[in-house]
Amino acid sequence: MNRAWAIFKSYPYISNVVGYTTLFASADLIQQSMLGGAQGRNTQLSEDTLEQQASITNIGEVTVAGQSEKAHLTDSESRTSGKECSSGTQKRTPIHSIDWAQTARVALVGLCFHSNFNYHWLRALERMFPGGGAKRISMKVLLDQLVAAPVTISAFYIGLSTLERRQDPLEDWKNKFWTSYKTGVVYWSTMQ
Repeated sequence: MNRAWAIFKSYPYISNVVGYTTLFASADLIQQSMLGGAQGRNTQLSEDTLEQQASITNIGEVTVAGQSEKAHLTDSESRTSGKECSSGTQKRTPIHSIDWAQTARVALVGLCFHSNFNYHWLRALERMFPGGGAKRISMKVLLDQLVAAPVTISAFYIGLSTLERRQDPLEDWKNKFWTSYKTGVVYWSTMQ
C-alpha cells in the first residue's frame, strides 16, 4: 500500500486521471443503485419478457443455440417485486439493475475530459493565485465557478449525449445545465 501511495504522489497527473475516472464511475454506480437503474429510471419489462422470465423461473432451464443451460435467478442479480396477473399467477418485475454501459460512458467522460481539464485548470489557478488566504481562495473559487463550472458541466452532458448517440446531443444540456450549475455554485462555493 505504501508503494502505491508513493507512486501516486510521484505522478500527480496519473493519480488525477485515476481519481477522476474512479470518482465518476463510482458516483454513477451509487446513483443507479439508489435511484433504480440508469439515470434513475426503473427498468420495466414488456409483457413478453415477463412471460419468458416466468417460464424460465418455473422450468429452470433455457435452450440457447441448441444447448440446455440452467437459469440462475438470484436476489443479487435482480431485485423483484411481485405483481398479480389477470390469470391469478404472480410475475416478478425487476425494480432496477445496473446499466454498466452507462457507467462506462460516465467513466470515459471523466477519463478523457474531466481529469485532464481539472488537472491543468487547477494548476493554472494555483500559478495565477499562489498560496492561501481568504482573498486568494475566494478569487480561485469565484473563477472556478465562473469559468470552469460551465465548461465541465457542458462537457459532461454533451459528452454523455454524444456517447449515447443521441440525435440531439444538446437536449440534455439544455434541460439540465442551469439546475446543475446553480446547485454546483451553492455546493462547491461552500465546500471549497
